[in-house]
Amino acid sequence: MNKLFFICTFCLFAVVANAQENTYKRTLKLMGSRFDITVVANDPFQGDQYIDMAVNEISRIERIISSWDASSQTSKINANAGSKPVKVSNELFQLIKRAIGISELTDGAFDISYAAMDKIWKFDGSMKTMPSEAQIKASVVNVGYKNIILNEKDTTVFLKKTGMKIGFGAIGKGYAADKAKALLISKGVKAGIINASGDMNTWGTQTNGEDWKVAITNPMDKEKAFALLPIKNKAVVTSGNYEKYVIFNGVRYTHIIDPRTGYPATGLLSATVFAPKAELADALATSVFVMGKTVGIDRINQLPGVECIIVDDKGNVFTSKNIEIDKKL
Repeated sequence: MNKLFFICTFCLFAVVANAQENTYKRTLKLMGSRFDITVVANDPFQGDQYIDMAVNEISRIERIISSWDASSQTSKINANAGSKPVKVSNELFQLIKRAIGISELTDGAFDISYAAMDKIWKFDGSMKTMPSEAQIKASVVNVGYKNIILNEKDTTVFLKKTGMKIGFGAIGKGYAADKAKALLISKGVKAGIINASGDMNTWGTQTNGEDWKVAITNPMDKEKAFALLPIKNKAVVTSGNYEKYVIFNGVRYTHIIDPRTGYPATGLLSATVFAPKAELADALATSVFVMGKTVGIDRINQLPGVECIIVDDKGNVFTSKNIEIDKKL
């Protein structure tokens, strides 16, 4: 086998060249999504052991942040919205604290309280008319990260308004990928990829010594890639979808909704973010898609170690200032 392809959700796939016998991969469903876990190991038994460790760690994270599991800490926070603070583990407390920090950084384009948003937009073909302005405004009445109250001393989380909810759909898989990567590194795994449905985290190199590479797919033609980039101990996440959208009055509205307004994002087809951690790349990819090309790139340019590639709805490609694209595929 000369090449292995890791197909990701959205418009990202990794190309692993000249894979040898000590590269081991498993594909499975975790956190409701496809995960591809690849490790470099000495033999199949060791490879399986390493992958099992990663799976167990990802499952542990899911038990903490799941809003579907009534017994999870996240569900307990939501169940007590407007009522009382809930004591949580320091791990979840710090994750929520970082999420609020990203909300402040992006002026609310990223917001984990989006989970309380009314689902008035349909992207399954059944929607024939646009929701009214009043409906859209009402859909986000319980959204607002500033109403998430943290008590550092007691490690409690309180949602001020009844009906508020938090969810980690735009950051959780990235965080899980980071934790799995950190665990494997601590166990001596020298290289690998945690691919969480397109939230991809890498470390080390391929078995031939070359960097892992990602090919950025042209969202105007999913069968073709327009750029190839090496990734060295970094995470890369693409946000955007060119299949789930509706068109009203000549405007294309995607399924990614601005939590500040209730209106779907417009103007972009995809936003790919490279960052030191998948958690940050995950959150910023969504944020850039919501903020749009000009504001999004400007914000990324202010962050050390973070880069982005944006494709607008006309197929034009834009990048942050320090990224180099190799178009020779």
